[in-house]
Amino acid sequence: MRRPALIGAAVLGAIVALGVVLFVARRERADPARCPDGLAAQGFRCCAPGQTLAQGACSGTPASCPSGFETTSRGCVAPARRVRIPGGTLTLSPNDWEAEGVVARTLTVAAFELDASEVTHARWSRCAGCRKLDHPEPGLPVTGVSADEAEQLCLAAGGRLPSADEWLFAAASASVRRYPWGQTGLVCRRASFGLVEGPCAIGADRPELAGARPDGRSPEGVLDLAGNVAEWAREPDGSARARGGSFRSRVAGELKSWAAESAAGPAAHIGFRCAYPPGPH
Repeated sequence: MRRPALIGAAVLGAIVALGVVLFVARRERADPARCPDGLAAQGFRCCAPGQTLAQGACSGTPASCPSGFETTSRGCVAPARRVRIPGGTLTLSPNDWEAEGVVARTLTVAAFELDASEVTHARWSRCAGCRKLDHPEPGLPVTGVSADEAEQLCLAAGGRLPSADEWLFAAASASVRRYPWGQTGLVCRRASFGLVEGPCAIGADRPELAGARPDGRSPEGVLDLAGNVAEWAREPDGSARARGGSFRSRVAGELKSWAAESAAGPAAHIGFRCAYPPGPH
């Protein structure tokens, strides 16, 4: 008589355990888990206090912005700053089951500096020679520009687009990190990905604020190297490819440090950041 009771208790225990696992998994993917301190989830976006989501944009003057952001009348903006990448040697090999298309090679890059965040509309608007782009949120990364247009802004700032090797080294480093922050841990609070059809949100038609995933920064301090917008980088032959995945990406392989895509031209999910000669150290 006791055996059915024991079996029932075991089944009940298994159901409870499964429920806990599912609860934790859903909580990890839930809206609050993807937004940093100082921003709150509204639909597929992370908006500042005092703002509301309207037609996909965080509208209104923010009452405050997260630490490290500038507060403007139209939204929060990550200020332009540079991070020193020390340079070194990286040995890449296709030993990851998701490293499709990776060719085994060793690359060496000299020290350089890289924008900590993707170039924002606020920064683009200050570029005298750049074409006008109308956008309601100054803190969103610039998209819809060609690699040549992007490089025009970089050149005006004393920089250029990063080379493909520099971009890869910034994301992976000599330790060959799978993701910019480390070997594991692709979750919604570290990267702006899966915002169109999940797993992190539904319905996105644009990226997130540049710098809005501080938990995903690289050890050197570079933000959004995985997700948000893919980024133009120069190949050895002078062409450009977009690297790092975007808010549209859904699978890990699109967000690994070595991920890249060929693009015919400007796209709503492709932005950029600039590289510069190393400053005094």
